[in-house]
Parts: sequence; C-alpha cells; structure tokens
Amino acid sequence: MIRVILTDIEGTTSSISFVHDVLFPFATRHLPGFIREHVDEPAVSEQLDEVARVSGVDRSDLEGLIDALSGWIRDDRKETSLKALQGMVWEQGYQEGELKGHIYPDAADYLQRWHDRGLRLFVYSSGSVKAQKLIFGFTTEGDFTPFFSGYFDTRIGGKKDAASYRNILGELGVEAGTVLFLSDVEAELEAAESAGMKTAWLVRDGDLPETARHVARNFAEVDTLLRKR
Repeated sequence: MIRVILTDIEGTTSSISFVHDVLFPFATRHLPGFIREHVDEPAVSEQLDEVARVSGVDRSDLEGLIDALSGWIRDDRKETSLKALQGMVWEQGYQEGELKGHIYPDAADYLQRWHDRGLRLFVYSSGSVKAQKLIFGFTTEGDFTPFFSGYFDTRIGGKKDAASYRNILGELGVEAGTVLFLSDVEAELEAAESAGMKTAWLVRDGDLPETARHVARNFAEVDTLLRKR
C-alpha cells in the first residue's frame, strides 16, 4: 500500500513555463544586484565560496563569480550553490509580492486530499529546498507548505541517479514499495524504480507515450492509481 508520495515540481505540480518564463528571468535580472548588495552576509558568502570552487574563478573576483552564475543560469546547470542563491533572490521577490508560485488546480486539490487521507507528502526537485518552500508557500492558490512533511534537493543526489532515491528512502525510513514518485521525466522515474519505488509518469500535454509505466494526465488520474493499490 502506498503511504508516501514523493513529487517533482516542474511539469508535475507546476508549469514548466512558470519556472523558465518567470523564475529564471527574475533571477537573471536580480541575482547580480542581490549578490553585490548582500556579498558580506554569511549565507551568500558561503555559496560564493562554492561557486569559486566549482567554476575555478578566483574567490576575490566578485564580477567573475557573477558572470559564472549567469552562465550557469543560461545553461540550466543544476549547481547546488546556484540554486541556493536563486532561492534567496526568489524569496525576496515572493515576500515583496513580485512573484506568485504556479500550481495546477488538480495538484492543489489532490495534495490537500492526500494529506487529509493521511498520506505523507514530500518534494524532490532540482531547485533548492528554500525555492521549493517558496513556490508552495506563495502560490496563486494559497500556502501549501502545511501539507508537506519534508523536502529534498540535489544535496541528496542527482534526480536521474538511483542512489539518490535510496538515500531518500534511508531518510524517510520506509519500505521502497510504499512510496509513489511522481515526475514528468522518464529518466527520473527509471532511477526511482531502480531503488524500488512505485512511479507515475505525469504527461500533461501532447501524445501519451507507449509504455508499460503508469501514465497520468493529472493528479486525479494519479489518485485513481492510488485507489487501485
């Protein structure tokens, strides 16, 4: 029986276009100024240390580090330091009312239903935990953070790596077969299945793939799968 739902965000609970057309451009515009303004704050300084280590840019070259980060945004790099800094910029935008997180109406409906039915809900996204909490805490439909029991980001491992899902299972302390992972990316589903998790492939638009996997157009169809298990 499924007792835990682990969900991706982009393309699953929320529109891909929101991330790429709203969040990323917002970070691109505001990240340089944010870093210059907050460079001496410990949380920012810690992430810049990591940017310097990964990029090879001298730690004292602030503009070089900013250029490296801007390049990572353009390339959609999954660097943990970038995600952390983006999360700080987005937090400012959400709190000042410039940003509102997108959530599909069916996701909003069933996240609450599943929580109320006693299922434990967790998020696993390449975005930082801070960014995850912001997108669900400031959605157009309200605050959904009370429904989640926890969040995982790339610090647990890459989303296409089976070891990451085994690490998550270790953190949760549950049997793999009691976890249902939701994603729109087949390679992520394969990795989760390799760790023993059950999966559902969210295909919200376009033709349905020919596959033996469970495929769902929305969370209502995921719920139908849940009730069969």
